Amino acid sequence: MTEIRQPTPRRGTNLPRMGDFNLTVILEAIRRSPGGLSRVELAQVVGLSPQTISNISRRLLDQHLILEAGKEGSGPGKPRTILQLNPGGMYAVGVHLDPAVITFVVLDLVGAVVRHSRMATPGGDPAAVITTIAEQITALIDDSGVDAAKIAGLGVAVPGPIDLKEGSVVEPPLLTRWNRVRIREALQQATGLETVVDKDVTSAAVAETWAGGASGAGSFVFMYMGTGIGCGIVLNDEVVRGTSGNAGEIGHIMVDPDGPPCDCGLRGCVKSSCIPQVLVAEAEAAGVLAGHRADADGPEVQERYAELCDKADDGDEQAIAILDRSATLVARAVSAVTNTLDVERVVFGGPFWARMAPYFLERVPALVEKDSAARMIHGLEVVGTGVGEDVGAVGAACLVLEDALAPRAQRLLLEG
Repeated sequence: MTEIRQPTPRRGTNLPRMGDFNLTVILEAIRRSPGGLSRVELAQVVGLSPQTISNISRRLLDQHLILEAGKEGSGPGKPRTILQLNPGGMYAVGVHLDPAVITFVVLDLVGAVVRHSRMATPGGDPAAVITTIAEQITALIDDSGVDAAKIAGLGVAVPGPIDLKEGSVVEPPLLTRWNRVRIREALQQATGLETVVDKDVTSAAVAETWAGGASGAGSFVFMYMGTGIGCGIVLNDEVVRGTSGNAGEIGHIMVDPDGPPCDCGLRGCVKSSCIPQVLVAEAEAAGVLAGHRADADGPEVQERYAELCDKADDGDEQAIAILDRSATLVARAVSAVTNTLDVERVVFGGPFWARMAPYFLERVPALVEKDSAARMIHGLEVVGTGVGEDVGAVGAACLVLEDALAPRAQRLLLEG
């Protein structure tokens, strides 16, 4: 198993007028230390003076973003007070829109789910669906018992490609009526919450870095297994979004030269060979699943895919063969990505992951290890998400916390 390296802490600056940046640097250092840090340890980790640490710590305590969690110290001298994040200091709401299922969460400051719910993704007019989503958000906040004044905002994870400027999805698979729907603007107006939008695969990677534990450290790719398949990318603890926010679109990596034709003109792409909709159609054609619907929507695809996995669990050899082959093909795509990026870990997750996990975790690690260009130098770990099945929605909520709390270069710009 690959050794997990602790993330390199960001360093602060003692220059004047850097308070906001330094505040976020200190918050991040505390967040990345599960046991908390003393003021002395903070000064060592982030490179700020003891006085700066003391001043900012007082601000954070007054804002209820951190708390004093007891004292420690067994040697001579005064015991040190440990600072930790205050779970109830801030909250965020996350929504994950997948063609099969919409998931909702309320998240606290340490990344723990306070309340969650889910519903099958409705068909029909996007405006009506957005109204339903807004109603579900309101109900979820009420049920959570969280003070609405402490909710920092709403994060929304959507299928790619996305237009970050518009806050919209662009020709999303299996959500054909949603092209250029400005979901960020619509939900912000409907809920009154400041809203951010990002790709589902990127949101899942963000969730892993915030709440995944050891699996979210260092450099990894998050293989998102939903109605579509994509990957989120994290290099040296930084989420990679690409020029337009659309990094991780792997649907047209060829994994089977003799496979079915893809709409891109090639054969055997991930999109035409590996996604659940294709596997369900293959199982129907082979008689493993009864009936056939070429126009099945997302919820029905999820239901039929679960049926296929049930058949495999019961020992149906054809069903097992379909899942085995899909694992092999996905492993080829994973190898292409991991060899390109030279990461240390592959994390699988997403709405369809729980059902396919036993088959993939049995087969994919050895296949990926065999094809690893760096296998003589370092191992390549393959694991399931440490966040759980709500990873997309958790990641969406983490987008809000990241936007509010994570150190960013923009915070270093001096105001005139």
